[in-house]
Amino acid sequence: MKKQYTVHKKAGFGFRAILAAVFLMGSFAERASAQWQTVSYALKGGWNSIYLHGDAGYAPIESLFPNAGATAVIQEVWRWNPNPDQVQFTDSPLIPATGTPEWSVWIRGGVANTLNTLNGQTAYLVKCSGAGTTSHPAVTIKQSPRLPGNTWVRNGANFLGFPAFWNGNSYPLFSNYFATFPAAIAANARVFRYVGGDLGAGNPLQIFSPATERLDATQAYWFSAEVVGNFSSPLSISLSTADGMDFGRNGSIITARLMNRSAAAMTVTISPVASSSAPAGQEDLSGSTNNVGLPTGNVPVTRRAFDAGTGQWVETLISSSYTQAIGPGGSVELSFGIDRTAMTAASPGALYASLLRMTDNMLYDILVPVRARKTSLSGLWVGDALVKAVESKPAADAVTASARPYPLRYILHVADDGTARVLSQVYLGRLSTPGNNFGVCTKEAGLLGTEKAKAARICAVHLPLDRVLDGSVGSGSVAVPGTLSRSISLPFDDPTNPFVHKYHPDHDNKDPRGQPLSAGKESYSVTREVTFTFTSTPPPGSTVTSGWGSTVIGGNYAEVIHGLHKDSAGVGAGNGLNIKGTFELRRISELGSISINP
Repeated sequence: MKKQYTVHKKAGFGFRAILAAVFLMGSFAERASAQWQTVSYALKGGWNSIYLHGDAGYAPIESLFPNAGATAVIQEVWRWNPNPDQVQFTDSPLIPATGTPEWSVWIRGGVANTLNTLNGQTAYLVKCSGAGTTSHPAVTIKQSPRLPGNTWVRNGANFLGFPAFWNGNSYPLFSNYFATFPAAIAANARVFRYVGGDLGAGNPLQIFSPATERLDATQAYWFSAEVVGNFSSPLSISLSTADGMDFGRNGSIITARLMNRSAAAMTVTISPVASSSAPAGQEDLSGSTNNVGLPTGNVPVTRRAFDAGTGQWVETLISSSYTQAIGPGGSVELSFGIDRTAMTAASPGALYASLLRMTDNMLYDILVPVRARKTSLSGLWVGDALVKAVESKPAADAVTASARPYPLRYILHVADDGTARVLSQVYLGRLSTPGNNFGVCTKEAGLLGTEKAKAARICAVHLPLDRVLDGSVGSGSVAVPGTLSRSISLPFDDPTNPFVHKYHPDHDNKDPRGQPLSAGKESYSVTREVTFTFTSTPPPGSTVTSGWGSTVIGGNYAEVIHGLHKDSAGVGAGNGLNIKGTFELRRISELGSISINP
């Protein structure tokens, strides 16, 4: 490798001998993500440079470049390992240096390779068979896009790539792309690119005219400039989540700060882009369907805008391109949401993945990865139904608005199999069952005796005691959108029946001799038919700004009470008393199992 070392010295960079000092380094492969893009790289015989804007660490290099077809010409791959603390990159290789070696290498058939996979946002040298005049068929690499990220070293060499925009005919000029970071291509800076052939005076080739040289997004370039910084493109993107826009199973809002690094106004075009098919062995998106017309697997991302007039956030599905203006040197903060009701995959946990492309003025092309998983609504939900209107029988059965909302506490548990139960009380703590795991039960007897003091109890005091209302007394399920109905019966002799007064002789359901009376003598059976209609958006007046459909569910509440009003057919017959309102429930536990205690 002395020859390569000498050539780089001639090119103006002094590097230590890389083969003699290569350090055995582990793979830097990142977690393989879900969105995929196939990128083509044009290679010539000899030494080439490529830059991966996405991660290809899902497979070893031997699998990416099998010894057959177009990839068989690839003989070696070298990865540049930048170290921002290095100071040895000067014209002389004799200056003492500390730190790890700068290169990891893969050689076809090699037994001591220190490079195993290809990482995202990383520069590589690729040696191919043949002469520099040989143009090989393009090599494609499927990769998972990563956000741009460069670190410039003042006293060293920078081997970097950039998300330049391809307009179908050419890439942007160096001078235009680096107009906001001119020090990188200033007169005292040196920029080199690989053109194929043996390493020597003509490879890498120095770029002397940035005004006529075009910046290829698939290549990596050497920069030696008296500058530090993190420049990757005229547009800088900062997200509230790491590694792209990852909504996970329950996320609802992600913010992105877009900064215009130029002195001119910028118009960013934001477009949804579908993922390519997943490589072999990676999670597939084929089952991640939606009901809003997006390609299969696309995340139903929304753009959120605050309406000052209504005081509400308005969310619009991103189904086509739109633009965002940013002033000179300015920045904007964008808010993105997700329409989880559009994620119609059959199984909870199904993966959705796509991309948001951000471009402007044919300079840069940045792909922002977006991921989400279909949420499961299993777990324990607690909240209130707000009664806002009550039927008035004297007023011709009119359902009139109440003076103020009246809250009714509700507890709802959704099991992993979808079974929904409305509960009058619930306990959370260590259970008395074998293992004594933390869990959910319906009675105090289900708790571990020595841990009761640490347990929590939640009650809905307007419901009869110790009730577990499942599908046997109703219909429907918990789904957004969807409807759940339950029948709540209060027998005439139930202690919680409003007609029963244990110590009042006219309402104790006993005759003068103390014998029990039948229904309708002193008290009446009451039935409450409650209906929860889950809506895709918060009901009017809601203060929920995020998490709807994942951590918060709700909608319209309705109830019909039979047994309190006497009509021509008698008490409890005919039409009942109608109640209307809204409800909101928040998930306080994701435990999908519950102990139903006798």
